[in-house]
Amino acid sequence: MLQQRRRFKQIDPLDKRLTDAARQLRREAQDTPPGVERERLIRRARQAETASHINEWLTSPGLKPPT
Repeated sequence: MLQQRRRFKQIDPLDKRLTDAARQLRREAQDTPPGVERERLIRRARQAETASHINEWLTSPGLKPPT
């Protein structure tokens, strides 16, 4: 018997979710003492911000190179 895939309809657009995630990760990093965990949170926040910029660039009219 095949298992049916669970679907989830996203309410917020991708750029908003990425921005919110980056903001939350930076907040968590501020409350974390210096060390490996803090660096991991900051790295993930930067990745979310970069993904947001790439998404913005890809969805923009004309596909101008990022500045």
